[in-house]
Amino acid sequence: MNKKIFGVVLLVVGIALFFWGYNMSQSIGEEVRETLTGSFSDKATWLMIGGGAVGLIGLLQLVVGKK
Repeated sequence: MNKKIFGVVLLVVGIALFFWGYNMSQSIGEEVRETLTGSFSDKATWLMIGGGAVGLIGLLQLVVGKK
């Protein structure tokens, strides 16, 4: 049961981090930066990458970690 709770928490935190990074990348300042440099800021990028990784670990914990 503890592994399920841990998996759910990781999944929720991962989704929250991903959307925080996504929302950060859609701000006006980031849009200007992306237009000028062709990429998002490092913080937005790392939030999306980290959120995706944490969410994937949480999902795998729920699916695979049944014991």
